[in-house]
Amino acid sequence: MTRPLVDLLASLFTAFLIAGCASVEPGPPVVGGDSFAGRLSVRVEPTPSTSARSLAAAFDLRGTPSAGTLGLSTPIGSLMAQARWQPGSVVLVTPQGSRRSADLDALTREVLGESVPIEAWFDWLHGRPWPGAASTPQAAGTGFQQLGWTVDLSRFAAGAVSATRLEPQPPVGVRIQLDGS
Repeated sequence: MTRPLVDLLASLFTAFLIAGCASVEPGPPVVGGDSFAGRLSVRVEPTPSTSARSLAAAFDLRGTPSAGTLGLSTPIGSLMAQARWQPGSVVLVTPQGSRRSADLDALTREVLGESVPIEAWFDWLHGRPWPGAASTPQAAGTGFQQLGWTVDLSRFAAGAVSATRLEPQPPVGVRIQLDGS
């Protein structure tokens, strides 16, 4: 089993504090698509055989579901890790080097131990279901269910989107607060 993203990011942050200047060089700019920035937290709930894992970072998401970047930064703004993808290529770059994955789903499963639908975030952060999969609206228009996730848009006007996946185990929660909201 690979090391969880939480351990990876914690070690990156520690190395950054010790080294004073360790960071990832940003990739080439993404042309076209969307741009979102803010704060992100991911929590994987504990199971009888695993402990809870969590991540909190500033994030910068740019591009489209088929080509883009997701950067994770320290509280002082140094880029700790960046996922870069385009058709046929997904790369995670950290101060320790880079690693390739088959797709974004494989990348999140490899580093976090759980799948997180980054492709869908581009639409979810616009307050709508991703057109790449069926969805079911929630009662009272507070969100929708898609890809096994319940997306809560009750605080969308304030720039907050949260998503929870209960099955398969373990439960996973993602909370995003967009800048400027």
